Order: sequence, then structure tokens, then C-alpha cells
Amino acid sequence: MNKLDKQYTDLLQDILDNGVTKQDRTGTGTISVFGRQIRHDMKDGFPLLTTKKMPFKTIVTELLWFLQGNTNIKYLVDNNCHIWDGDAYKNYESNWLKENPPMAGPYTDSCLTISEFIDKIKTDIVFAMKWGELGRIYGRQWRKWPSIKRIGIETGDTIYKAYPDYGEVDQIQNLINDLKNNPDSRRLMVNAWNVGELDQMVLPPCHYGFQVYTSELSDLRRYNIWFNNNYETGMERLFDPKNLPDFDNPYYTPTPKRAISLMWNQRSVDTFLGLPFNIASYGLLLEIIAKEVNMVPDELIGNLGDVHLYSNHIEQAKEQIGRELSLTERREMVTQEMFNQIYNGGGPETLSHSEIDQWNISRKTRESFPLPKLSCLDEYWYLNDVELVGEIPFAEKIDKFRPDFFQMQDYQSHPAIKAPLSN
Repeated sequence: MNKLDKQYTDLLQDILDNGVTKQDRTGTGTISVFGRQIRHDMKDGFPLLTTKKMPFKTIVTELLWFLQGNTNIKYLVDNNCHIWDGDAYKNYESNWLKENPPMAGPYTDSCLTISEFIDKIKTDIVFAMKWGELGRIYGRQWRKWPSIKRIGIETGDTIYKAYPDYGEVDQIQNLINDLKNNPDSRRLMVNAWNVGELDQMVLPPCHYGFQVYTSELSDLRRYNIWFNNNYETGMERLFDPKNLPDFDNPYYTPTPKRAISLMWNQRSVDTFLGLPFNIASYGLLLEIIAKEVNMVPDELIGNLGDVHLYSNHIEQAKEQIGRELSLTERREMVTQEMFNQIYNGGGPETLSHSEIDQWNISRKTRESFPLPKLSCLDEYWYLNDVELVGEIPFAEKIDKFRPDFFQMQDYQSHPAIKAPLSN
């Protein structure tokens, strides 16, 4: 059962019913509530909403961009991902005007339009290096947090020195190492809210940190995982707690010993456009980490601060929530041929709601579909026709991933709903 879409559309309705009007930095205006939570059990399916079509490849591209420590939009643009275009262009536009103030008299030179800007990011590497850069945002903090050391203690002086003197901290690789060596640690965290560098970011992080948590799997759950991975036709599921397989025997590996959950924290939530991306992105991150450390993805939790709908997203939110179909509308979905297969004489115009239910016809304009499943190209983290990733550091492996490495299976959804992005 798809509980995720229900949680999400209930949250949209909560904002519509209880949100207060607030102004915001974009000038668009919002209605907002504070302090909400999303919880999803990963065994129910991959958390990609079905009540509107979601661009999965775009979500994958952005996450890989973060994981690679990249902060320049050229990688995104080259992979047809444009969710950061507006932020980069806004930065370019404001700084271009500072560098090129209007002069007295006729002034014909002007900054590029946003489409010209994106084209130049694609084709001009020097321009892209300068104007495609977004500062020390997510990827920089996840992979290259500046290390600070205190020196001079022995002389009685306290001096703090930072990068480049003392290098950088790769939080993602550290997390992987800790999960493999100390999975019960309460310090399995990655943080993007670097207070000392907020002024060097085009946009301070909205989702500012995440924490993971692991727990040992029960014997039954480990057995079920092993059985599902090794099932052969005719094989019976016979769980005997007194006669379990030796899961430490190489024959049974890589049967996981632990489940892993991920919880992210988000200060500001663009609920219609941004939150569906965030849910799927952290779901994918949980899957990637779980695969690397041989654990089972368990719970995905989002702690949400200022949860808002922009004023120009209200009608789109109502469309996604959907409305109850009238009896007449539902009767029109039953063809005479369908009716004749069950009834003799008459027609669909005589049916009640409960009778129409036998054809699994929706009662709302946007009923959810079952959640899809995630697949990688193969179990060996296949990269291309000639290269396989072996036992190399996870940080190096990330750099080789491609957006098309991850695919959705059995994804059904309603059509996309367009809405403007506020920058």
C-alpha cells in the first residue's frame, strides 16, 4: 500500500487549511506551517510520488552532484538538470550589474538572458568556471568541510588555522568508514550548515544535515533476505530458529546483518516543488549507503521546519490532492462492454459507487499508484562496458557513477503538474 502519497497530500491539505500568510526573500509570498514530519518504510517501495510524474533522472543527477562535492552547475546543465539554473543566473545577473554599471547616455551592452546564460555555461568553460559556481554549498560541505586546528597551546597562545593549512574533511567517506567499523555510533551524521561559510553560498542549505541509525536484523529477517535472494523453483520457506544457515559462511554472503535508517533535517520546505525531490533524493542516498555497507534500507524520516506553499502553487497543490469524483463521472468510466460482462440488461447509469468499485475505478481524480522499485545496472556496481568498480574507497566510486546508473522499475504516475520556481 502506498502510504507516502497520502502523507504528502495530507501535508498539502494541512498547509491549505492551517497555513499562515508570510512574506519571503523571493517576494512571491507563502502560506506556511511549522514543524512537520514525513516517515516512510523503505520496504513499501521507493519513495517517488505517484500523484504527479516525477523526473527521476533529474533527482539522481542532483544527488550525484552533491556526492561528488561539485558546486558548479555545468555538471547539471550537461546532464540536462536545470533546477539550479535560476540561482546561478540570479547570482550572475546581480554581480554583472555591479561590474558593469549603466553609464550616462546611450547604453547598449547588457547581461545575457537566462537562455543565453545556460548556452554559454555549456559551451564556454572559462565562463562556466566563473558564473556557474554556486559557492560552498551542499557538495562542498559534504565532501570538503574545511578542517580547523588549534595550535600554539604549548606557548600559551591560542591560534586557529583552517584550510588550506590543515586540509578538508570528507564527511561522506567518514560516514561510510564509521558505518563499517562502529555501526552503533550515535555520531553517524553529515552536516551542511557551516555557519562560517554561509556568506559564501549562493543559497544557504535548506536540508542542512542528516543522521543515520543502524540496528541488528532478527534471525527471521536475515533468513527471509537470504531466501528471497536465493530462491529456486520448488524451494520451500522453512524457517527453523534452531537450525539456521551459517550466514557468516561465504556461501550465504552478502546476507546483511543490519538495517539502516536515515533522517534528514530541513529548515525551509518548498512543499510543492522541492519536498518531493528531497524525499526521493534522501531515499536514493539511503539506498546507495545501504548497498555500500551491506545493510537493508529501513526507515526514511524527514524533519521539516518552515513548511510552505508559494502563493503561485496553491491551485497546483489542490490539483495534486485531487477531488472526489461524482457518481456520474464514475459511471461514465464504465463502458457498456465492461457492464455487460457482469450484468444482463441495463447500463452503467444504474450503478452505485460500491458496484463501480469492482472495476477498481478511482474515487478521486488523483488516486495514488503502488510505489516503484529501484534498480542499479547490476550487483557489481557496473559502470560501463569495460570497467567494474572493485574494493576502492567509496569517495572514488561516487566520482564514477552516472545518472543513468539508477533506474525505476514499475513506475506509474499521474501526469506532471507544472509550477513556477521561485529563486
